[in-house]
Amino acid sequence: MRPLLGLLLAMAVSNAGTRVSAVAFPWFVLATTGSATKTGLVALFELAPYVLVKALSGPWIDRVGGRSISWSADLVSAAAAATIPVLYAVDRLTLPVFLILVAVVGAARGPGDLAKEIMVPDAAERAHVPLVRATGLSSTVERLASTAGPALGGVLIAVAGPVAGVAVNAACFVLGSVVVAFALPRGMGRPHTRADAEVSDEPGDGYLHQLAEGASFLRRDPLLVAIVVMVGITNLLDVAYIGVLLPVWARDSGGGAATVGLLLTVSSAGAVVGSLLASALAHRMPRRLVFFGGFLVAGAPRFLVLLLDVPGPVVVAVLAVGGVGAGFLNPILGAILFERVPRRLYGRVGALSDSVAWAGMPLGGLLAGVAVTAVGLSPVLLVFGLTYFLTTSLTGLRPEWREMDARSGDAQRVGVGDESEDAEEGADIVAEPPGPRVRPPGDQ
Repeated sequence: MRPLLGLLLAMAVSNAGTRVSAVAFPWFVLATTGSATKTGLVALFELAPYVLVKALSGPWIDRVGGRSISWSADLVSAAAAATIPVLYAVDRLTLPVFLILVAVVGAARGPGDLAKEIMVPDAAERAHVPLVRATGLSSTVERLASTAGPALGGVLIAVAGPVAGVAVNAACFVLGSVVVAFALPRGMGRPHTRADAEVSDEPGDGYLHQLAEGASFLRRDPLLVAIVVMVGITNLLDVAYIGVLLPVWARDSGGGAATVGLLLTVSSAGAVVGSLLASALAHRMPRRLVFFGGFLVAGAPRFLVLLLDVPGPVVVAVLAVGGVGAGFLNPILGAILFERVPRRLYGRVGALSDSVAWAGMPLGGLLAGVAVTAVGLSPVLLVFGLTYFLTTSLTGLRPEWREMDARSGDAQRVGVGDESEDAEEGADIVAEPPGPRVRPPGDQ
């Protein structure tokens, strides 16, 4: 059990630290500059390198191994994050330097996160645990970290300032790196069966060829393309909400960073409940109805409730219900991906689709910051909320979404490439591969 427990612990601490920084990074800029536009730069500088490096790292991780990439990437993130409080303490931390260090954290997080995701099947096999159970545990760990991290970040910032939250983020990365380096066996995350090795090391099957093969498969599947585009838009709006709109609303309403942490924690706790309900019930329900119903309660209401002069408990209730709806989304996306993608393309298609779905996120905070500075908070909340609603409702009328309710056998018959044999081989063991994942509040 040690490999699986060690991996889950590493995922827990690194995810918790990342969620702390999701509150601490933008609040630091907002508190020190008072500028919504400059606050929006945080998401741009962290997520642009994250998306780019993660998109390109799939073939590299397949060859080097998840364990080596994971601990070394976490160590780089820790060093960059730890530099921030050190420079702040000696009064040498300028905004450009802060943004560069945030960019380094983001660039290292990309391959580090992907490396942990692809080690789950290996950890499950070494621990003699069914993969369905292992992926369920990893998803629960991520959701729980998303629940505890923002709360911890909000309290730390309220008590000791945003720099303390950044220091905790660095410590979490160090702990995650140590756990992976010493608790996981060498070679973990690399192809270790003869069949896997033959697929990964075919002569002439170089890096660019592998990358192009994954992109070609993704491009040929209309449903996966539709999912990636829609999730890309909603992720952009989510980053705008998390990184700028919610902090500005909390500041203007007098709630402060503790309110931001509370609301993100409530939303993430709702997502944990939603994920558990999805595990028990979603397979018996029509996917398309559940998917778009989840978006209906998880998306636009979060924006629109901040426009209204309502009591705080109402805002909390809206985000809690939205979190439950969001909890149904990623399990459905994971099921669709593993049914339609052959096992040998798992890492490449997952990394590319996830990165494309995240591609707009670096711009979300910047666009929101500029818009709030230009026209004020209320008009931006209204426009962004309506955009979220239209994106997640009208989109579902397109014909390719009808394939969402097809199960694995039907998915192969609709012509998703010509890899049915590989897909059937992986269908029994792959429960939630990395792919286009929705990022609800707190999951930045």
